[in-house]
Order: sequence, then C-alpha cells, then structure tokens
Amino acid sequence: MELKRVIEAVLFSSARPITSRELTKKLDDFPPEEVMHALFELVHEYNASDRAVSIVEVSGGYQMRTRVDCREWVKRFVKEREAGLTKSMLETLSIIAYKQPVSKKEIDHVRGVDSARAIKHLLDKRLIELGGRNDDIGKAMVFRTTKMFLEVYGLMNLTDLPTFKEMESIEQ
Repeated sequence: MELKRVIEAVLFSSARPITSRELTKKLDDFPPEEVMHALFELVHEYNASDRAVSIVEVSGGYQMRTRVDCREWVKRFVKEREAGLTKSMLETLSIIAYKQPVSKKEIDHVRGVDSARAIKHLLDKRLIELGGRNDDIGKAMVFRTTKMFLEVYGLMNLTDLPTFKEMESIEQ
C-alpha cells in the first residue's frame, strides 16, 4: 500500500493529533525520511487543494480538520463539542496561558477574586496541569497549559497565542 495513503488513513481515523515521531516509530516498515516526505507531500496536497478538509499542525502533531468556511454546514449534521467554559474559567485560563508557570496566588491577584473553583474545573477538563512548584517562600504549586489546551484552541504551540497588541487591534 502506498505510504501517503497509510498516513492519510491514520490521520483521518485519529481523534487527536499524531506527531511525526509517532508516525516514524509506528510506520517502521518505511525509512523515517520517506515517512516525513510522504507526510509533507500529503499536507501540501490537502492545503493546496479546494478540499473541505485540511491537514493542520496542532499541539505538536498533525490532524485533519474541517475548513472554517464549511463550519456552518457541518454544524447541521454534527453536534459541536463545546469547551463549556464560564467567564471565570476563561479569565483563569488566559492568565495561565500568558503567564505560565503561574501560582494560584498570582492568578487571584490578577483577577481580584479567588480562583480555586475555576482552577479545579480547568484541571478536570485537562486544559491545565500542575507545573511543579515555584521558588517563593512556601514553594507554591504552579499551573501551566496542556497539549489538550493547544488542541482545543488549534494552536501548534504557545507562540501562536495572539499578542497583546494583536488583541488591542481586534478590540478597536
């Protein structure tokens, strides 16, 4: 079977992004450089075409996703899974995303209210995780975002987050 077809089938059937490392490891019948070449060719073919699906780099891997311009049509057939985040959870998640690793005390200071409940819900949804302890007195736990966060928000890595200048220009 042609390698590109195998990779296409793997990406199509996976609910999560597949890393190039996973591909080369599990497709060990083929040389790693052939796997990578086939992957890049496939990504280029999908993204250069007028298909309703593209292959995007997200959360450190590759995933097939419906193009944005088809979203409204797809929503008629497939119920979209919402992240279900409250305003306080979004505020807390934003602070963690931009200031990570960050302690609860720092989050509370920025928000001006207790964030324990929001942090608990974000941990339950696997959007954040414990990131160790800081060097302050008491060695407080710090939080950081997860790969799930990157996947849910369609980010390859944290540098894809909009800058404060970009957000200000959107507001204006």
